[in-house]
Amino acid sequence: MSRSLHLFRAAFDLNASTFAPLPVRQPSHLSTFRTTFLRSRAPWRRPLHSSPPHRASYGRRQAFNYQTFRTTQTLFRRWAARPTFYYEAGALSAAVGGGYILCLEPVPVSGRYRFRIVPYSSEASQGAQMYRQTMQEFGGKLMGPDSREHKMVQRVMDRLIPRSGLEGEEWEVHVIDDPMQNAFVIPGGKVFVFRGILDVAQGDDGLAAVLGHEIAHNVAHHAAERMSQGLPVMAVLLLLSVLGLDPGFGNMALNLAFTLPGSRKQEEEADYIGLMMMSESCYNPRAAMGLWSRMEQEEKQAPPQFLSTHPSSHNRLGLIQGWMPKAEQKREASNCGMITGYGE
Repeated sequence: MSRSLHLFRAAFDLNASTFAPLPVRQPSHLSTFRTTFLRSRAPWRRPLHSSPPHRASYGRRQAFNYQTFRTTQTLFRRWAARPTFYYEAGALSAAVGGGYILCLEPVPVSGRYRFRIVPYSSEASQGAQMYRQTMQEFGGKLMGPDSREHKMVQRVMDRLIPRSGLEGEEWEVHVIDDPMQNAFVIPGGKVFVFRGILDVAQGDDGLAAVLGHEIAHNVAHHAAERMSQGLPVMAVLLLLSVLGLDPGFGNMALNLAFTLPGSRKQEEEADYIGLMMMSESCYNPRAAMGLWSRMEQEEKQAPPQFLSTHPSSHNRLGLIQGWMPKAEQKREASNCGMITGYGE
């Protein structure tokens, strides 16, 4: 039982790390500019003084795994020998499949169908906890509302929020006096922008691309989706544990087959929603191209795309280029000439 509980916690921690902003050391499902644009380049290293497991302990573990597998195999054979086995197995499969279908829903804006069983209220509770921890760590570095940096972020947010569909949130802008190139939006409307990212943005249009992407994760409720995706993964890992099999390979296979592609799909979705949002807010959508071109230079040593939770900047540039005609049409349809100098 303790082994299963350990695997359950390990699976939750692995799946919960995707959207966590790097400055806050806690598991989370939130997206950050840092994790999206500047993926980790730290090489994997083996422990310098790792010691092999004790032979006696290893033998006991192998014996336990074998005994567990034999017991489970016996129970399965008894179940399969029942005359009602096919009916019961069919009913179980139908129940699981029906439950999955009932939990499918379209993503706002993109229309992609996804599995979600975790309620949106879980995002709010997690966001409140994350906000407290972020303020505890960086509250002493906040720049005042009269600073040039804070005014810049507030100016951009004032134009993006009406186009986000999240006007009901209690939006708060926080600018952290730190050279780190990072930004994230916590569910509930809490915006954190590090001073270092403003240099990368190179103006309001570039900053709109950054913030539009981060707001888009909240628009699409990607945090709840990520938490929902973790439940089937944990179920499979628990099943492998009960069968006495090594869950390590299964975890890696599930990660490569489902978790990583799902994360990349969410990032592409946030790129699309954010691009349309900034265009309707009368920002130049081509600023997103310039932003990604600059970020492409920062990931020369990044891992291959199939091992990353985020698509490469090169691939993203191609997608954004394909969306550009629609983005420019939305900008033209927003009568942007009527609001020249808005928020200045």
